[in-house]
Amino acid sequence: MTDNQYMTLNNGVNMPMVGFGTWTLKGQQGKKIILDALAAGYRLIDTAHMYGNEDIVGEAVAESRIPRDEIFITTKLCGTRAGYKLARQGIEESLERLQTDYIDLLLIHEPYAEAGDMYRALTEAYRSGQVRAIGISNFNAREYLTFIETCGIIPMVNQVECHVYYRRKELQQTLEAHGTKMQAWSPFTEGQKPIFREPVLQEVGKKYGKTAAQIALQYLVQQGISVIPKSSHRDRMIENLDIFDTTLTPDDIDRIYQLGTGKTLFGWYDD
Repeated sequence: MTDNQYMTLNNGVNMPMVGFGTWTLKGQQGKKIILDALAAGYRLIDTAHMYGNEDIVGEAVAESRIPRDEIFITTKLCGTRAGYKLARQGIEESLERLQTDYIDLLLIHEPYAEAGDMYRALTEAYRSGQVRAIGISNFNAREYLTFIETCGIIPMVNQVECHVYYRRKELQQTLEAHGTKMQAWSPFTEGQKPIFREPVLQEVGKKYGKTAAQIALQYLVQQGISVIPKSSHRDRMIENLDIFDTTLTPDDIDRIYQLGTGKTLFGWYDD
């Protein structure tokens, strides 16, 4: 990958701008899809305790024969590991299931009441080298600002819902002001919107010989947001990585920005 395909986190760790999401992938078929993604060129694989598939991610990484230090693995601790001791246990479980000595990025999956205690466990794992970077997920601006008052180490990443219909520009500005990068789950809206048929994205894409999907990703990546799209089709996997030869104009970005509704498509939270 070239330099523009990475973002540098606040501790100097480089993270791929485009990763591969594994939500819903299970079993041997799921492992095959992850192997296809690695073969297609993905070097960030995103999983979570909640997904129940850390084991097949670990198996796929091992079977890919790609050197471990060339693959960036993200996982997340969910509510079943809320609390300091449970989080410490969860980290060990993830390391075992992923068949690795370290996790590249470990996140708290949601703003649990015990998030502070969980983060203390993440911080210890980070300082011991079991984790290369730590962060949070699904924190809105208010929750984030409250969290960083006492967390010690500023989160490297906040992974949140973000797509052309819910750009969350103010949240990104708040995060960036304190040194946290934003990462987008659901960049294709998980089927909540017909984004691949969105006329504005299709029209902008026609200018560059790109698909609506590629423009939807480039729109975020060009504004400093890493993305973790998911696809089970090899050609789509390759297509989603093929965005770094395009630069959208300010007019393109403004036009796409007008698609935004300012509302979540998943009903979890609002900024």
